[in-house]
Amino acid sequence: MLANADTSTLILIDYQERLMPAIGNASEVLARAERLGKAAQLLGVPVIGTEQRPEKIGHNVAEIARLCDQTLTKTTFGTTARDIGGVLGQGRHELVLAGCETHVCLLQTAMNLLEAGYRVRVVADACGSRFVEDREVALVRLREAGADVVTSEMVLFEWMRDSLHPQFKAVQGLLK
Repeated sequence: MLANADTSTLILIDYQERLMPAIGNASEVLARAERLGKAAQLLGVPVIGTEQRPEKIGHNVAEIARLCDQTLTKTTFGTTARDIGGVLGQGRHELVLAGCETHVCLLQTAMNLLEAGYRVRVVADACGSRFVEDREVALVRLREAGADVVTSEMVLFEWMRDSLHPQFKAVQGLLK
């Protein structure tokens, strides 16, 4: 099943100031997450951010924070359906996840949301961990658990579906 902008919500998980310097390939991971967030805004897809104990790890980096309609603060590693239930719009049952660390907060969030019955897509190229092996094993585990593992370009083109989409040129500009 293709992603649908009308039923999706983008969740950007823990792109935090003190965490990002330790993330492998951080600049590319951030660039892909920022691209997703900008496209979501253009296409009317709500964007939720999460921050793990921001008093300790810092807030999300500015380029991510400014894209979020709302940001949830948490102490648990995984966000739950109860945590996001109050901020999801009606009919938003497809959750597109990207974030750090893939094998901890992103994985636990995805597992919680899959268990709650949401359709979960994990955007591999916008996810990072300190160690490549942790990220790779987490993506395999998520796929086996029922998440769709996708790339940012897959999501963007699925959200638009057609080169005649009114935002096609604007979204295409994000890919350059």
